Amino acid sequence: MSETKTPALQYRIDGPEDAPVLILGPSLGTTWHMWDRQVPELAKSWRVFRFDLPGHGGAPAYPAGSVAELAGRLLATLDRLGIQRFGYAGCAFGGALGIELALRRPERVACLALIAASPRFGTPDEFRQRGVIVRSNGLDPIARTSPERWFTGGFAAAQPAITEWAVQMVRTTDPGCYIAACEALAAFDVRAELGMVGVPTLVLAGSDDQVTGPAEARTLVAGIPDARLAVVPGASHLVPVEQPAAVTDLLVRHFSGAWQPAFDSSTGQMAIQAAPAYPVQAAPPPVVPFAEIGPAPVPPETLERPDPYEIGIKVRREVLGDAHVDRALASADEFSGDFQEFITRYAWGEIWDRPGLDRRSRSCVTLTALVAGGHLDELAVHTRAALRNGLTPVEIKEVLLQAAVYCGVPAANSAFKVAQQVIREETTPQE
Repeated sequence: MSETKTPALQYRIDGPEDAPVLILGPSLGTTWHMWDRQVPELAKSWRVFRFDLPGHGGAPAYPAGSVAELAGRLLATLDRLGIQRFGYAGCAFGGALGIELALRRPERVACLALIAASPRFGTPDEFRQRGVIVRSNGLDPIARTSPERWFTGGFAAAQPAITEWAVQMVRTTDPGCYIAACEALAAFDVRAELGMVGVPTLVLAGSDDQVTGPAEARTLVAGIPDARLAVVPGASHLVPVEQPAAVTDLLVRHFSGAWQPAFDSSTGQMAIQAAPAYPVQAAPPPVVPFAEIGPAPVPPETLERPDPYEIGIKVRREVLGDAHVDRALASADEFSGDFQEFITRYAWGEIWDRPGLDRRSRSCVTLTALVAGGHLDELAVHTRAALRNGLTPVEIKEVLLQAAVYCGVPAANSAFKVAQQVIREETTPQE
């Protein structure tokens, strides 16, 4: 595969070649087989396109750093197949992809179903912490706890073969691609953009889902103009696997009745299709404009430089974690508030955001400097930050050994004690 081309996704197509295309997007840690029970019925009316996330199900391990990047890879794969317009149903991570497609390329999405999805998945800290666990322990701890996140207890006990299949799906995933997907979900937040989703949307949640359940589903329904909610009883996170018949019925009814004809951006009109292969509404709802005419671009020389504080608070949270930054800001008072603004603006908004070094390299430099200065409290903070920035415990050990030569053995001895405790806390899987 040429390195200059966007890596294609691994995919499978079922159903008639002349039928409208329906894409099924998988959840993190799963493969396209999570949709096996839906395909026989869906393939009667649609050309069903399933795909694997990078490094999942034996797919090539080309990590994607963001949901937007993965959406671009999916579109590039579809372009190579001559598929321009499609319906889309996605579960969890696959749901995030669906929202991204509807927001960025609305002319290509005819209809949308979001299953076990959310406009923001947990907190960035939760997913970055998961990445730390995988770097240090591999995917086995995540695999062993997957059934309790994905299925109700009754289903897991009654279906041991499916439960073991789920565990093996995670175990066989490429760790680097899994970590990259966690980073992508950590950065995903479209709460402010939901009103721009302009296609009919089914939001589907399992009643017992503790990951992205009915509360997150209601947030989506409240934000998307043309959305309706379906809650499936007796189901947890992987609703299509746990309640396949209910999900299949909901998808068939939704995509049969809400599929929008193509929108022609050059004329601003809906194309009327002769003899469609699928039912459409007799009177489609008004189409939400896909773009608005904005002010003329500002010449580059007149653009204002972004506020370093706003950049700094974002970088500081990404590196140190929301909890740490929230504590620091909450404890600031009239005496220390200016100092908090100073380090946010200059240390994080100016230095940490410079492009000359990546964050892994900056963590190495910072750890060495803190060892040299004997700043053990800050060393603990930045050991956690180094793990979040992608350094492994082995790499942190090498940094401290290097520091022992140039900063002194007593300083390194103290540093090893601090770092060892932090690494134990951060990399021990939570059972």
